[in-house]
Amino acid sequence: MTASTRRSAAAVRKLRAGRAASALIALALVAGTAVAAGSSWWNGDWRFRKEVTLDLSPTGANVAGTPQELPVLLRLSIANFAYFGDAKPDGSDFRVLAGDDKTPLKFHFERYDAQNQLAFVWVRVPQVAGGSKTERLFVYYGNSSAPPGTDTEGTYDAAQALVLHFSDAKAPPVDATAYHNNPSASTAELTPASLIGGGAKFAGAQSIAVPASPSLRLLPNQGLTISAWVKPDGPQSQAVVGSLAEAGRELTLGIDGGHPFARFEGGAVPVTVTSTGTEIADGSWHFVALTAGAGRLTLYVDGEARGDAPVTLAEIGGQLAIGSSGAAAFYRGELDEFGVAKLPRSADWIRAVARSQGMEAPLIAYGADAQKESGQGSYFVTIARNLTVDGWVVIFICMAMLMIGLVIMVMKALFLGRVERANRQFLDRFKEQWDAGSAYTGASAESRQAATTRQLSALSEATAGLSTSTQYRLFKVGIEELRKRLGVSSGGGGASIVLTPQSMEAIRATIDGTATRLQQELSARMVLLTIAISGGPFLGLLGTVIGVMITFAAIALSGDVNVNAIAPGTAAALAATVAGLAVAIPCLFGYNWLNSRIKSINADSRVFVDEFITRIAEEYS
Repeated sequence: MTASTRRSAAAVRKLRAGRAASALIALALVAGTAVAAGSSWWNGDWRFRKEVTLDLSPTGANVAGTPQELPVLLRLSIANFAYFGDAKPDGSDFRVLAGDDKTPLKFHFERYDAQNQLAFVWVRVPQVAGGSKTERLFVYYGNSSAPPGTDTEGTYDAAQALVLHFSDAKAPPVDATAYHNNPSASTAELTPASLIGGGAKFAGAQSIAVPASPSLRLLPNQGLTISAWVKPDGPQSQAVVGSLAEAGRELTLGIDGGHPFARFEGGAVPVTVTSTGTEIADGSWHFVALTAGAGRLTLYVDGEARGDAPVTLAEIGGQLAIGSSGAAAFYRGELDEFGVAKLPRSADWIRAVARSQGMEAPLIAYGADAQKESGQGSYFVTIARNLTVDGWVVIFICMAMLMIGLVIMVMKALFLGRVERANRQFLDRFKEQWDAGSAYTGASAESRQAATTRQLSALSEATAGLSTSTQYRLFKVGIEELRKRLGVSSGGGGASIVLTPQSMEAIRATIDGTATRLQQELSARMVLLTIAISGGPFLGLLGTVIGVMITFAAIALSGDVNVNAIAPGTAAALAATVAGLAVAIPCLFGYNWLNSRIKSINADSRVFVDEFITRIAEEYS
């Protein structure tokens, strides 16, 4: 190998190293940009947030319009929110942000029970885009110094005149809106567990009376909406869910048999709209509502319009009755979330409300929780919290393998670097000294012997201190064998200066044996990298399979089958596979790089041996 060839090879290696460094820098910049782009956070004082998606698409709530001022219900439980312990015990650090992650929204709790990991959060959403599933909310929590942020009255718009949650079973029901239309009398049984928090139960002789109020008047030019969640206790006979009555005029939402109806009495002919195609006396919860205004009386069941009729409204400003408007019109069953709005709500508004408040709420999709910690999201925190013991064991083993592999790659790279530098220095000195000694090969036998002595001594002295060089070690073995056969010592003298073919083969065999041992020394501990490359992914796969098995077994025991229950455990199980790949990928790259350098050193050694044997043959054969 000539000096110019070695310089060219070095230049190529430097160019490749420069390109690799440039690629790594570019990759780091891209990764940094991605992290910065995803690190938006409303307020650094809050450590956690949960993403909620409002799905109005045909596969979700199927709301085509753009309803405004929606009271959206968020049901938080262990199935979709496992981090009650990260919030304050009373939930006073909760904040709800709009999709821009900048605008705080009005909200309040109907119930917050950290001990039982259950919360009902009402949020006022100004507007949603119909047909989309990109609308988002962000629920922030995890700030121990935050003051209370709830605003019960602000959760509802100015048109909402009455909302009864029935959330406190030990106190009379109260109006949640700013109008404070609190009932004046109630004989209904308040239950602590209902559709949404608490509820009211009517056994056939109970009712709730709300006194007359300017905000509860039916004005013909404004209209009215009455709505409620009901769970009838079997077929009813003209049972009243809610009725506004005064001086022979009455607007009623009720149930007859198993069918909801809406009725207005006050004109020449009563107007009744009955849902003939919908039975609600089936032991389950249903959302019923009526809207009166713009010359129409419309009945809704579970968010769908089930009939309408033209109507001429008259003003009604009397008492609002819930559960009964007379001795023969008592409602039997459970009732929750009774509301009155002093305008006719749109069909999209009613559909969105109905599909966000029930047990099945397709409008709401709960996403992952994130953590504000050193500018990074908390997906890895979520994964770590859901890792099982076997997953941690597998990850620990993989990380130990990775550390061993990294140590081997670093030490081996440093060692090979020293060998390559020593080989280059040795070759330069070897060629210089050997060429100088060859000038005596044409002399007499006596002078040739003296020249040989000087040549071998000069070579040994010139290359001394290069024991790291593999080529020097091969040269040293070759010189020792040559001296034995020539009878030449460092002090001079010898019996013969001609080598037979058998002697040449013996010298080559000795050098080849040394070369083989040096090759084994260069490849020492490389087998650990191959074990990491092949074994790491299989260990990770084992951890993933066990983790998924445990996740599904836990779901089978709890009976809670939903993506929020499955996703964290599955993601944590897949972390074991990631750990296995994290071992295999760098070890694979490092092994191939180191192996190519070892092959290059061995190839240079073989070339040197051939050149060295050839030179010996030329000089001493």
